Amino acid sequence: MIILVINCGSSSIKYQLLDMKNDDVYDLLAKGIVEKIGLPSGKLVHRPSGKDRVEKEVAVPDHKVGMQMVLEELVDPVHGVLKSFDDIEAVGHRIVQGADFFSGSAIVDEDVLQKIEICCDFAPLHNPAHLLGIRAVQHVLPSVPQVVTFDTAYHQTMPDYAYMYALPYEYYTKYRVRRYGAHGTSHQFVAHKGAEFCGLDINDSRIITCHLGNGSSVTAIKNGKVVDTSMGFTPLEGMIMGTRCGIIDANIVPYIMKKENLTPDQMTDIMNKKSGLLGMTGVSSDMRDLDAAANAGDEKAKLAMKKLSYDVIKLIGAYIAVLDGVDLIVFTAGIGENNTRLRRRVCENFGYIGLKFDYEANIATGKDVLISCPDSKVKVAVITTDEELVIARDTMHLVQGCEE
Repeated sequence: MIILVINCGSSSIKYQLLDMKNDDVYDLLAKGIVEKIGLPSGKLVHRPSGKDRVEKEVAVPDHKVGMQMVLEELVDPVHGVLKSFDDIEAVGHRIVQGADFFSGSAIVDEDVLQKIEICCDFAPLHNPAHLLGIRAVQHVLPSVPQVVTFDTAYHQTMPDYAYMYALPYEYYTKYRVRRYGAHGTSHQFVAHKGAEFCGLDINDSRIITCHLGNGSSVTAIKNGKVVDTSMGFTPLEGMIMGTRCGIIDANIVPYIMKKENLTPDQMTDIMNKKSGLLGMTGVSSDMRDLDAAANAGDEKAKLAMKKLSYDVIKLIGAYIAVLDGVDLIVFTAGIGENNTRLRRRVCENFGYIGLKFDYEANIATGKDVLISCPDSKVKVAVITTDEELVIARDTMHLVQGCEE
C-alpha cells in the first residue's frame, strides 16, 4: 500500500511517501519539506529515492498550494516516483493533540475533525496547521482515505493521579484541563524498538525514554504502558527546550505580564517561542550552535547546556522512583541521537543504580547503539526514532480494516 505521511506545521509541510508491504517490509519512495508557507518566499526540498535532490524557491501562499506542489513533485516525469495521483492509496497525518478523545489512531471523518478542532485550544501552535493539512488533502485528493495519529494517544494509560492538576476539579470537567503529554508516537516506537534491540520483553520491563530535540520530553513506561510523562496540558510543560521554558513557577506569568504590560497572547508567545535554550543564551535554539558557542567560551551557552542535562537527570531520577527501578534508558530524536556530551553528562549521574557507561560506544551518532557496558545493571541505548513509519503502519491497518 502506497501511503503519503504528512506532518503539517503552521508554515511547513513535511512528508514521506512509503510503499508498505507489511509492518516491517517497506520502501521509502521519497521525502521532503515545503517551508515558509504564507511568506513572500517559500521553499520546497524534495528527496526522491535513487534520484537527485530537488530544491525550489517559490511562493507558497497556503497549505492547499503546498500540498499541490508536493503531489506534483511525486508525479513529475523527471524526479517523481509515481505514475499518477491515483497511486496514492491512503494519507496519514501526525496530530499533536487529541486530548482524551483518542487512545489510538482514527480514520478521518467529520466527528474526528470536530474533536481535533476542539483540541486547538490545547495546541494552538500545532492543531490548526494539522487541520489545514487534512483539508488540503481533501481538496486535492478527495477520494483518498485519511488517517490521523495522535502524539497524545500513547499517554492515555497514565493513571488519574499522574495526569490531574491540583486545580479546582471543575476546570477538568468543564475545560478538560489535565496533563496529556506529547511525542507519544516517538516514545512508543523507541520503547518497543529499544526493548527488542536490548533483548527485553516489553511486557515485563521498566523503560525511560528521552525524546530530546527542539521539543523534548521524558516518559516512564512500565510493561509497555505509559505511567507518566513530562509534558502536560500543552507541550510547554516539562524540561527546558529549544524555545520553550518548560516548567516554571506559575506566579512568574502574571508577575512578568504586569511588569512588562503584556497580553496573555504575548506572554504565551514569549514562553513558547522566545524562551528555553534561545532565551537563556540569546544565541540559538539549536544545540549544534550552542555546542560551538560553549566550546568558544560562551558562558550562557555553557549554562543552558548544563541546565538541559540537569533537567533530564531530574526527570530520569523521578521516573526511576515511579517505576521502582529501571531496566532500560533510551535516548532519541535530534539531540538524543547525536549529542554525545549530553548523554555522557546524564549517564554519569546514575552509577549508584549500577549503570556502567561505555564511553567508546557513546562516540556513535545517528544510529542504534548500546552505550552501557555489558555488565551494567541498567541498559542504555540510543535508538533512532521513526514517527512516520508508525503513522504509515497505523494508516495501513485502519484502511485495510475498512476495506475488509
